[in-house]
This record gives sequence, structure tokens and C-alpha cells, in this order.
Amino acid sequence: MKILKVLAISSLVLGFTTSSLFADVDKGQRSFVKFLKEPCGMDGTDFAAKHTQDDWENISKEGKFAEELNKLCPTAKSSDISEKDKKDIMDFLIHYASDSGNAPSC
Repeated sequence: MKILKVLAISSLVLGFTTSSLFADVDKGQRSFVKFLKEPCGMDGTDFAAKHTQDDWENISKEGKFAEELNKLCPTAKSSDISEKDKKDIMDFLIHYASDSGNAPSC
């Protein structure tokens, strides 16, 4: 009985964790469309494909989102995007990077 309880709790925790990961990617896609699609003149697929997952992860860890955005899309303003939206956009870019095999719908 105790094992069943542990398995049930583990399943719930895993389910919530997985859902929140996808929510960030989905929110990142919406934020990309809202803040960057028009000023950058490219869709999420093209933008995310500018780097590999490792590259995007390094950019995220080093806090260089604004610097990279300025290189890839000089007309967009990083200051117009909240920190939460930047994190979600980074999750989106990592998930759909050039070596990911995933394709967004924007």
C-alpha cells in the first residue's frame, strides 16, 4: 500500500513538472510572436535555428539574451520584454534550436 502511495505521488509530481516545462515553451512562443516576430522580420523557426541548443543554453546561462538579440535583430528592444518573458523565450529558443528536430508553429 505504501508503494502505491509513493508511485501515485511520484506520478503527480512528474505530471506537473512536465506540464510546466511545456507551458514555458508555449509561453515563449507566444512572447516571441508578440515581441519579436515583426521587428525581426522572421518567424520563430528561423530565429531559433540561428544556434544549437547548447549555444542557446550558454547564452541563457551567461545572461547574454539582450546582446544576442541585438546581434540577430537590431530593431527589437530587449528592454520592452519582461524578465519572465525573456526566460520563456529562451526556453522556446532552446526547445526549437537548429539541432533539436522540433518545429514551432509560428
